[in-house]
Amino acid sequence: MKNRWKKMLAVIFSTTLVLAACGDGGDKEASSKKYKIGVTQIVEHPSLNAAYDGFKKALEDAGIDAEYDVQIAQGDNSANTTIATNLVSENVDLIFANSTPSAQAAASATSEIPIVFTSVTDAVGAELVDSMEKPGGNVTGTIDAHPDAISNTMTFLKDELGAKNVGMVFNSGEQNSRAQVDAVKEMLKEMDMTVVEASVATSADVKQATESLLGKVDSMYIITDNTVVSALESVISVANENKIPMMVGEFDSVKRGGLAAYGFEYFDIGYEAGQMAVKILKGESKPADLPVQIPQKLKLIMNKNTASTIGLDIKDEWKAEFSE
Repeated sequence: MKNRWKKMLAVIFSTTLVLAACGDGGDKEASSKKYKIGVTQIVEHPSLNAAYDGFKKALEDAGIDAEYDVQIAQGDNSANTTIATNLVSENVDLIFANSTPSAQAAASATSEIPIVFTSVTDAVGAELVDSMEKPGGNVTGTIDAHPDAISNTMTFLKDELGAKNVGMVFNSGEQNSRAQVDAVKEMLKEMDMTVVEASVATSADVKQATESLLGKVDSMYIITDNTVVSALESVISVANENKIPMMVGEFDSVKRGGLAAYGFEYFDIGYEAGQMAVKILKGESKPADLPVQIPQKLKLIMNKNTASTIGLDIKDEWKAEFSE
């Protein structure tokens, strides 16, 4: 009888050790999983690059071990589509889509791999999500449009700078740009102001399009258009040489020479997108259930050098902060 109990205890003890070893191995495997993240970005410029840096930092802060496959289309829509197809064929764990065209191409390429976007202006209009509150599919993220940014900008141009005709250079092929221009035009109907449009197809067209506005406008507003922002110096040179105040859509463009912006840090919206990606990768949430987020902070940033160049005195009551 004793021998029999000894044998049974030995079996139980051995089984326990095996189960414990299996359990430790499983936990170790889960905690040490290396994720493959596909990154698609329409063009390389400071704002989008900052958003990508924020995204990576959020994953790093959450302890996510990730390998990134970064592919940039450099403004080429056919390349943009190819990038999305390639990332899907690689069977990445998640796609980070940095810009509206990038997100649209990724969403067209897969309905299964989770997609988290940022630097998108109108997620519903771009048909990326069903609604801001309930995205509904495999796509969610953060947008680069604060509900008060455009209205604050137009009010500043009118009340503080006396503007009447606002020049806007943009790529009409970018859905996010068309949405912003239409929003400005709708708003200005009630402000006794007009928009003068100059459309471009590539960054090479930007300077000529800007020059076409001379004599027609007393101010400019450069929105978060990837094509134009990638060639922003061309716009800045024309605006500053002709003493035209030029508001921009984000802070990096202020640092590069734009007069001012009501905006937010692209690093921050990239970081917030990264936090959403963490929840998805850990299995805590699905894209369909994660509401699309808007920027959390809005402030006025001005470039002192540009103000001096165009002969503008900065008033204390504007409560502006200044770019570096």
